Amino acid sequence: MVDHQMAAALAGNPNVGKSTIFNGLTGLRQKTGNWAGVTVATAWGEFTCNGKTCRLVDLPGTYSLNTHSKEEEVAKQYLCSGEPDAIVVVGDATCLERGLHLLKQILALERVKDEGIPVVLCVNLCDEARKKGIEIDFDLLQDVLQIPVVSCCARRGGDLVRLKETILECEGTRGHYECLDFSPKHLTRETVRYTRINYRRQEEMIDRIVTGRFTGSLLMIVLLMGVFWLTMAGANVPSGLLWDFFFSLEDDLALWLSVIRIPDPVIQALVYGVYRVLAWVVSVMLPPMAIFFPLFTLLEDLGYLPRVAFHMDRSFKRCRACGKQCLTMAMGFGCNAAGVIGCRIIDSPRERLIAILTNSLVPCNGRFPTLFTLITLFFLTGVRGSAAGSLLSALMLTGAILAGVAATLGCSWLLSHTLLKGIPSAFTLELPPYRRPQVGKVLVRSVFDRTLFVLGRAAAIAAPAGLIIWLLANIQLGGQSLLFYMTGFFDPLGRLMGLDGVILMAFILGFPANEIVIPIMLMAYLQSGTLVEMTDSGALFALLVNNGWTWKRALCMLIFCLFHWPCSTTCLTIKKETGSLKWTAVAIALPTVLGAILCAAVNGIFFWV
Repeated sequence: MVDHQMAAALAGNPNVGKSTIFNGLTGLRQKTGNWAGVTVATAWGEFTCNGKTCRLVDLPGTYSLNTHSKEEEVAKQYLCSGEPDAIVVVGDATCLERGLHLLKQILALERVKDEGIPVVLCVNLCDEARKKGIEIDFDLLQDVLQIPVVSCCARRGGDLVRLKETILECEGTRGHYECLDFSPKHLTRETVRYTRINYRRQEEMIDRIVTGRFTGSLLMIVLLMGVFWLTMAGANVPSGLLWDFFFSLEDDLALWLSVIRIPDPVIQALVYGVYRVLAWVVSVMLPPMAIFFPLFTLLEDLGYLPRVAFHMDRSFKRCRACGKQCLTMAMGFGCNAAGVIGCRIIDSPRERLIAILTNSLVPCNGRFPTLFTLITLFFLTGVRGSAAGSLLSALMLTGAILAGVAATLGCSWLLSHTLLKGIPSAFTLELPPYRRPQVGKVLVRSVFDRTLFVLGRAAAIAAPAGLIIWLLANIQLGGQSLLFYMTGFFDPLGRLMGLDGVILMAFILGFPANEIVIPIMLMAYLQSGTLVEMTDSGALFALLVNNGWTWKRALCMLIFCLFHWPCSTTCLTIKKETGSLKWTAVAIALPTVLGAILCAAVNGIFFWV
């Protein structure tokens, strides 16, 4: 029985395990939202202990309250708002001094000091500190600071219960901060003892390899290839199972609609238009995302991704962009819409806009099936279906993706010298310690926060698009479908680019989701009126060759698959993040113009040679 509710703020530096503590305290009873006028996401939730409940707000990680970034501004704004009844400052036991600097700034806030808002210091990662031979005298620390100090390991339930009790004990109390003149440096000398002198030596040796100019690039490429190989190889079976399940329901759904006296043309449109496209998108899109996002999040939890950003910072700085763009670009491999949302971590509005506009230059998982099909059919003849073929496919796909990375750097340089002139801003990037990933929480966070969120947006757009595609393929005019006339209209432009009208129309109608580009193309070639799949690669190859395909056309389509307009979900996300139709149009035009120029150039070279 809950009889009262207090509010507490959770503050701390990045990479101190603050989010882990928040998740441990609140469980699944949490929500995410933005403060008015800012784009920095914050989370809040509730926990209950001893019949009392507390509303806990997880503030953005920040090193300081000097408001040099949106994160610092949001944190300071809430701490000074008068809403929190208590403040919990989370520090890192392996680097206590940095947390004490933030604690001193919070204690010195006018509102906190004048109103006596209780402050608790939670020293997290004590288990890692012990492994590194770091010992902290918590009793002395509490006596000097004169505030509650809780030693904690966020993975231990007992520590979290003790932290809950300490927070709730602050209710109705007032703090008296007479020790604001303490020096974090000299305090740590008194309370912290190091029993191992070279406790970071192993991490430093690993960092020399991970962030080295040559070894860092090689490791990044190998890991990238490994992630894509696991994604492609692992998605086949679940995609097939989902496909069989969803498409086995088509006839039953059509029968049920006929029983309730729905007209037959409407049944055809709903079942073989709306439902089939929706089932196709879910079957093809869900398994790769469900594999890629957890792998991506595992690398993030391990501490590798910040080192990738550090390694790539030099390249982006030369383009007058932000090194953090490397992280948002990597997120774009899973989904460009998620990558666009991730651009919120970039403080500079100019650099954030550059990252948003160039994010779709790297292929998302929706384009991987098309790229993989083209590579397998036209560039791996003789090794198709073998283990060597799978390895070569992953290698060629990695090469295509590196071309997308090069295009991202090139277009970032172009934008920063034309539409978005400016100099690169400095940013603080802490290299967190290597940690063992929490697999369970990684799966929950990647599936619910990323995979299902992106899939929901794609499905909401794919359903009405299925109706439009079916209507174009089935409405007849002069004995031919509207789709036939539209492919004919785009054929001259397609030929100029080394493609044809069917391919261009497939990309246009595939605007809701890139996964349905090849099915639409096959539907137009076969004039079937509905989306079809050809699981026999030999029959698919023969069909394409009979419709004028050569390896030159496959190469041009591979280029256009890499560089064309973002999908509808990404476009809506860009509009939401920028609040501008103009910049959304630029984000659509940039990859499209690049792809069209490259395709026309390749076609021209082969024509004159």
